[in-house]
Amino acid sequence: MKISEKYQQQIAQSKYPVVGATVNNTYSNLNDEIEGNEKVSLIDINCKEGMKIYRATLTYTMSKAFFETFRRARLTVDYQLSNAMYCTLDNMDVTEEMLQTVKDRMQEIIDADLEIRKVVMTRAEATEFYNSEKTAKGRLQLDVEENETINLYYCEDYYNCIYETIATHTGATRTFDLVKYGKGFLLRYPSSDNVNVLPVFKETKKLQWALEEYETIYKILNVGTIHKLNTVIENNKIRELILLSEALHEKKIANIADQIARRKGVKIVLIAGPSSSGKTTFAQRLGIQLRLNGLKPVTISVDNYFVDRGQTPLNEKGEPDFECLEAIDIDLFNQDLLGLLNGEEVEMPEFDFKNGVKVFNGKKTRISDEEVLVIEGIHCLNDKLTARIPKDRKYKVYISALTVLNIDAFNRISTTDTRFIRRIVRDHQFRAYSALNTIKTWPNVNKGEQQNIFPFQEDADSIFNTSLIYELAVLKHKAMALLKEITNDVPEYAEAQRLMDILKNFKEIPEDIVPANSLVKEFLGGGDFKG
Repeated sequence: MKISEKYQQQIAQSKYPVVGATVNNTYSNLNDEIEGNEKVSLIDINCKEGMKIYRATLTYTMSKAFFETFRRARLTVDYQLSNAMYCTLDNMDVTEEMLQTVKDRMQEIIDADLEIRKVVMTRAEATEFYNSEKTAKGRLQLDVEENETINLYYCEDYYNCIYETIATHTGATRTFDLVKYGKGFLLRYPSSDNVNVLPVFKETKKLQWALEEYETIYKILNVGTIHKLNTVIENNKIRELILLSEALHEKKIANIADQIARRKGVKIVLIAGPSSSGKTTFAQRLGIQLRLNGLKPVTISVDNYFVDRGQTPLNEKGEPDFECLEAIDIDLFNQDLLGLLNGEEVEMPEFDFKNGVKVFNGKKTRISDEEVLVIEGIHCLNDKLTARIPKDRKYKVYISALTVLNIDAFNRISTTDTRFIRRIVRDHQFRAYSALNTIKTWPNVNKGEQQNIFPFQEDADSIFNTSLIYELAVLKHKAMALLKEITNDVPEYAEAQRLMDILKNFKEIPEDIVPANSLVKEFLGGGDFKG
């Protein structure tokens, strides 16, 4: 019996459209068969998991509408910007008239509430199908040895491969828009907080520029998808690609250091980014480039300026909120920074995390004319952290792993998932945390980023993309081993399986060929830079 049949009444009575389910803690399509004794939880669009399914289904509907209205168009789903997916056409100009035509057809498809059928083939059947159809849609599935069966999704006579769970009917995605943007367009969708309204689109021009720059470079190198990366690995050309990727990082870091040096008044470099962005390695590599410009970096830790634990604000659950700005002694922090900028000798605190208090043990600091302060922390882009410091004395850098590698033209790998996999490997390597523990805490980590980091990313003077086109192929071996330890008797099993479904597409790269100064070594260990 199908999930949709057994739970027909609950689905019909749900306040929000039900778009998927977990069966024994595994993400499932509503048309998947069950025997009846499984543990089933329905997923509606009023949650993050449901909104992922919503986005994937809407992308599928858009690709069907393009196929039917502009069949020659080579559509690519590039990356996420705010609550929208940025898309481009490789062979055609995007016009307002074109988008209106596609939007009208999407609306017809959604209003018709058409069925989306999952067709499961054996590898032999799929090979014959792909050869006869001469199609590249989902071709990567055939390259993955672990795939015993191949999935395609059909709606009427249109088919495509979607690597995520999608809804069984097109009517689930009623709130959307298509908007021309830059050289491409935005596929806009709601958030899980309010599924019936499109939120105001927030411009992220600096972030988009950073994404476009890397995407253009990797397209030139012809490694924009996993299939093309795997081809490079199979042809024994991966060392060259690694060196090119690392050279790109070094060039960008050097450019940032040059910009800092050119701004003669800058004495404070502030670095912020979400979890597992590689802040530690970036800060140390930036320090090397600053030295080449005649500037000596002096590191200050914001963590030493926590307020005493008894003064830490509480969150909505009544628990200490160590990530909010008010958990920092801002007055003392600014007082010390001003003293250093004025040439004074300042006694710096050290925070005693065991007892939860600041301690002054006579550690005094003074900075010379050629020295600059390098400060890294989650609030460093927020001007309230350094409110008393003149703007022309500060240079702010936002860093994140802005993934530009796609599974294929229609299926992308999110920036968040790349950082998630990095953190799973790092937490095990250096903190003795299991993958289960990391997955459990990840939602709270994301919540802190949404509140304290992402709103300020456009305020940065520079944005540095820490992603490396080859990194998931290197992280795969360790990440897969850790994820396989999670059993299906816990809810986190679903996320573990989803991440493994991404990683299994990669051919593995041995970590011993990764340069010792590479940013990815921060997560693997064994690199030149220590935390």
